[in-house]
Amino acid sequence: MKTRPVPKWIMQRYAMLWHKFKEKEFTYKEVSKLFTKDSDNLRRALISQLRINGWLSVELNSKDSRKRSFKLKSPEEAIEGMFS
Repeated sequence: MKTRPVPKWIMQRYAMLWHKFKEKEFTYKEVSKLFTKDSDNLRRALISQLRINGWLSVELNSKDSRKRSFKLKSPEEAIEGMFS
């Protein structure tokens, strides 16, 4: 998937997510714990924008489709994706 640039506020939070999780899967609950000062709407917008712009993939839980896990693209993959 092609990666597109994101606004500074998203990039700052991506950097925090990458520092915490690297290439491990994580849940929305873990995002909420990391960004406690952000509103729920802002956290949801963050995940949505990272996904739309190709910085993050979403996996549905096989037992409960309401639950999702997320995985970040590495910074190198994301930058390479901007030029492919």
